[in-house]
Amino acid sequence: MSKNNLSRRRFLKTGGLAVTGALLLSNHARARQSRELTLYVGTYTLGTSVTSEGIYVYRMNSDTGELKMFSSIKSVNPSFLTLDRSRRFLYAVNEVPEFEGKSGGAVSAYAIEPGGKLKFLNQQASLGADPCHLTVDRKRKNLLVANYTGGNLALLPIHNDGTLGPVADLKQHEGSGPKQQQNGPHAHCVILDPTESHALAADLGIDRVMIYRFNPATRKLLPGKQPSANLQSGAGPRHLTLHPNGRYAYVINELDSTMTTLKYNAGTLTTVDTTSTLPSGYSETSYCADVHVSPSGRFLYGSNRGHNSIVVFAIDQRTGKPSLVEHVSTQGNWPRNFVIDPTGKFLLVANQRSDNVVIFRIDAKTGRLTPSGQSATIPVPVCLKFA
Repeated sequence: MSKNNLSRRRFLKTGGLAVTGALLLSNHARARQSRELTLYVGTYTLGTSVTSEGIYVYRMNSDTGELKMFSSIKSVNPSFLTLDRSRRFLYAVNEVPEFEGKSGGAVSAYAIEPGGKLKFLNQQASLGADPCHLTVDRKRKNLLVANYTGGNLALLPIHNDGTLGPVADLKQHEGSGPKQQQNGPHAHCVILDPTESHALAADLGIDRVMIYRFNPATRKLLPGKQPSANLQSGAGPRHLTLHPNGRYAYVINELDSTMTTLKYNAGTLTTVDTTSTLPSGYSETSYCADVHVSPSGRFLYGSNRGHNSIVVFAIDQRTGKPSLVEHVSTQGNWPRNFVIDPTGKFLLVANQRSDNVVIFRIDAKTGRLTPSGQSATIPVPVCLKFA
């Protein structure tokens, strides 16, 4: 029998099983890898007894919700993260009052290498103290950052290699509010609408959502035909998000623990409804933090720091109004940012003061949350982003 004319039995005896086994193992490894999602965790690194290095990279099993540490990279107070739509680059604020000896924080750019590890690219001044939120446009040409203590918005160019250029435009907010935390403007969040023709910015210090016309080509932010939408005095709008249909905006208000629903139409906002994020009769101190709509558009979620819960609302698809479903303990202290995973099956909460990220299962029919039994110990987690 020639070497090129082996029988099936002889083939198996002389190594076919090993080859087949290797192929099976390779397929199994790919299948296992396909069930894993990459999670980036932003943290605070400054302060007494703080042990965080910066940005942490985790793998999450999309079947079970289990998190496993993968890598980390050092950074100073990377308290909020965002990824560009190609998932090739990650950007992080450096939430500090001074950068390179001048007033204002910074923004750092990272390349996402094969496997998910981060490689530092460069850093630019944000021209405002304590940057706390950022977003990237669809074409990855511009980055918008909200500077909290600076009370302004900055626009930074993004180069083809993912690096950042110096600030190209800066918009300073003016005013104050009735509460102690509102001694001046505090820009806390900035997002782009679905057409990316307008930028919406929640300012906690002046109880307004600022509306800007956004021109990605000229890299300018100009006042909208409706320059701003006023919220309740002392509400303290912190974060906002748009419904997947683009017709409604939801603003979570830090200082009075409420959720405001607004109708959105081509750069204009009209208040529809405001409702509490806390249980009836709750009177202890609590501050709202983050807000997200489920990918289905049927449910709305918000975090309560102090009450230490996620509030779940069902959304009326006709009016956009939320109705209370439940409050769920976050199994930790001071829930800051939270995220819904790309499969829509899990909601992960970053409990800042108890150093843990807790994973909940989402009921697709009711929106209710059930503890998955999975959690991870991470120092001072404040922001969660999936790739």
